[in-house]
Amino acid sequence: MSTDLLTIADRTFRSRLIVGTGKYPSHPVMAEAHRASGADMVTVAVRRVNLSDRSAESLLNHIDQSKIFILPNTAGCYTAEDAIRTARLAREVGLSNWVKLEVIGDERTLFPDNIALLEATRVLVREGFVVLPYTNDDPVICRKLEEAGAAAVMPLGAPIGSGLGIQNPNNILIIREQARVPVIVDAGVGTASDAAIAMELGADGVLMNTAIALAGNPVAMATAMKLAVEAGRLAYGAGRIARRSHASASSPTDGTIAALAGSVRRV
Repeated sequence: MSTDLLTIADRTFRSRLIVGTGKYPSHPVMAEAHRASGADMVTVAVRRVNLSDRSAESLLNHIDQSKIFILPNTAGCYTAEDAIRTARLAREVGLSNWVKLEVIGDERTLFPDNIALLEATRVLVREGFVVLPYTNDDPVICRKLEEAGAAAVMPLGAPIGSGLGIQNPNNILIIREQARVPVIVDAGVGTASDAAIAMELGADGVLMNTAIALAGNPVAMATAMKLAVEAGRLAYGAGRIARRSHASASSPTDGTIAALAGSVRRV
């Protein structure tokens, strides 16, 4: 078991990859992709769970909750009030007191409404929730969310489901530099290299759904994402070389023909 663990609030996770539960071709494919990803935390939209009858068949029946932690999310909420109410419902029915907090501000871009998000974060933190807010890649709002009590900040890499990859790497660097809580890049990952880049920038984890669920082979892509997150984390810890504008020889010049010839001429 890896000793490089991800700790958020009072829980520790082996994997730094967090995956979703939507858009898969079937529940069995979703379950197999979850296993391949190695993730031990998955997000579930509260609106997709039958809260009135927890015994009814649902996607929760296809998640091994002995190994995987359920992170309810407030997907589909467009006001702070709706998001707060949704989080409360999830806790009341026993899902969790954790919440991936989403308050969407625009139907076309699905960008967050950060004013409403900050308001909802403050309310839910006061009520004892562990809040992981999904937000823009804005260092200022991330700082304010942390000050409001967020257990982690989750800046987007690109718009939800776009697959565009990390659009503003410098913003992620700044957010990571100033944050005292985990930084989870959430949304916009399209393929394994995007996940690796997020981790190389210093992110503590990556959350994704569409990139795996809508891949031609979701299980294979889940495996690729697992390896990419691990590789990116290792590379970040190892420390990349400095960028240079000119070449730098990878072999020493001592002992080359030119060097030896110069020595002979000097003699």
